[in-house]
Amino acid sequence: MMTVKEAVVTRFQEIMKEKNIKTNELANRAGVTPSSVYSMLDPRRKEVSVNLVKKLCDGLEMTMGEFFSAKVFDDLEQEIQ
Repeated sequence: MMTVKEAVVTRFQEIMKEKNIKTNELANRAGVTPSSVYSMLDPRRKEVSVNLVKKLCDGLEMTMGEFFSAKVFDDLEQEIQ
């Protein structure tokens, strides 16, 4: 079962592949350090900052609405048990 954080990472990887953008280039476009992006991509990290997602979306010239309107987010299970 995919977590929200894994879905966010999957979506960024998808977009980076589509646009042929490497991790360092995404960081430069977003005005964040490459280590911030690598840290987000690290599977050992369990959380992702909404502020970082916003900056990366800005760097990709897309809205957060566009980012989150992807099937990967529709398939997430409810977090509340």
